Amino acid sequence: MRGPVTWWRGKSTPAKVETYTRWSFHFFVAIEIATVGLPALGQVEPGLAGRLVLMVCVHGGVCAVTAARALDWTRGRREQPVRMLWTLGGVTAAVAVAAVWIGEHGPGGDEVDTATGGLFATVLVVGAGVMTLGVRRRRRASTVVAGFAAGSGLVAFALGVAAPAALLTVVAVLVGAGLLAFTSAFSVWLLNTVYELDEARETRARLAVAEERLRFGRDLHDVMGRNLAVIALKSELAVQLARRGRPEAVEQMIEVQRIAQESQREVRDVVRGYREVDLGVELAGAQGVLTAAGIRCEVSGETAGLPAEVQSALGWVVREATTNVLRHGDAGRCTVALSVTEERVVLTVENDGARATGGGGGSGLAGLRERLTAVDGELEAGSAGDDRFRVTATVPLPTVRTVSEVTS
Repeated sequence: MRGPVTWWRGKSTPAKVETYTRWSFHFFVAIEIATVGLPALGQVEPGLAGRLVLMVCVHGGVCAVTAARALDWTRGRREQPVRMLWTLGGVTAAVAVAAVWIGEHGPGGDEVDTATGGLFATVLVVGAGVMTLGVRRRRRASTVVAGFAAGSGLVAFALGVAAPAALLTVVAVLVGAGLLAFTSAFSVWLLNTVYELDEARETRARLAVAEERLRFGRDLHDVMGRNLAVIALKSELAVQLARRGRPEAVEQMIEVQRIAQESQREVRDVVRGYREVDLGVELAGAQGVLTAAGIRCEVSGETAGLPAEVQSALGWVVREATTNVLRHGDAGRCTVALSVTEERVVLTVENDGARATGGGGGSGLAGLRERLTAVDGELEAGSAGDDRFRVTATVPLPTVRTVSEVTS
C-alpha cells in the first residue's frame, strides 16, 4: 500500500504545486469554519449556534467545490464554472443577510453581535476571494471585490446597522477580500507558470533529440547522395554499353561495385560516429545543460587514457542520466563522479530528485545495460536515501600483459 510520502514523491513538480494550491484553498474553508462556526457554539445559545454553524458549513462546502472547479477551468480541464460562481454568490449573499438580520433582530447581546458580525464579514471575504478564481481578467476580479464590499455596506445599512459601523464593515471586507483575491490570482499565475516551465523542459528535450536526428540525416545525405547519383549514372552507362556489345561495360560495373563498397564503408563510419560517444565531451555537455536548467552540477574525474569503447559506453550513461534528470526529476543538485583504478572504472551520477528515472524500470536504463554488457559492464540504479537517486556504471578495464607474460 502506498503511503503519503510515496504518494507525494510520485508526483511531478507541477502536480505537487497544483495539489498544494488546491489544499490551500480547502484550508481557507477550514479556517472559515474554525474561526466563525466553532466559537459560536460557546458564545450563544445552542439553537442559534447550530444555525450559525450550519450556515458557515454550507458556505464553506460551496466555496470548496467552486475552488476545485475553478482550478480545473484554469488548467483547461473543464468549462468555466459559471453556475457554481452564481451559486456561490447567492449563498454568500444569503448567509451574510441572515447573519446581519440575526444580529439586529435576534436575541441580542454582545455575544450574538460578535458571532453574527464575524460570520457576516468572513463569508463575504472568503466568498469574494474564491470567486476571483473563476474569472480571468484583473478588472473583473477587482469588480467582484468592490461589489462585495459595497454590498456589505448597503446590506448592513439597510438592516439598521449604524453608518460608522457599516462604513467600517465596507473597509474590512474590501481589505480582506482584496488580499484573498490577490492570493488567488497569484496562486493561479504560479500554477500556470510551473506547468509552462515543465512543458518547456519537455520541449527542450524533444528538440535535442530532433536536432540529433537531423544531424544524422544530414551526415547520411552528404555521404550517400553523391555516391548514389554516381552509381545510377554509371549503371545507366554500363547498360548502354552492354547493349552495344562494348567491353567497357564491365569496367563501368567494376567502378559501380567499388563505389558501392566505398559507400557502405562511409555509412558505417557515420553510424559509428553517431553511436560512439566521447566521455569528456558528454561530461562537459551534461554540466552545461544542467547548469542552464538551474541545477547545480559538479563533475569530477579524468577521462584520459580510457579505451574508446569504454568512453562510448559511459558517455551514453551520462547522456541518458542527464536527460532523465531534466525530463523527470525535481533535482536541485547533481554530481557526476568518475573513478578510475587499474582494474575498473566507476561512473556515478547522483541527484536529489528521487523520481529521476521513474523507479529504475525505464527503457532507457535497459538500453544502457545492453551497451554496458558489450564491454562487460554493469549498471545499478535506484534510490540512495534522502530523496536522492543514484545511477552507477561499472566497467572493467582490460589488463595490460607484461613482456614476461607474453613470452612465457
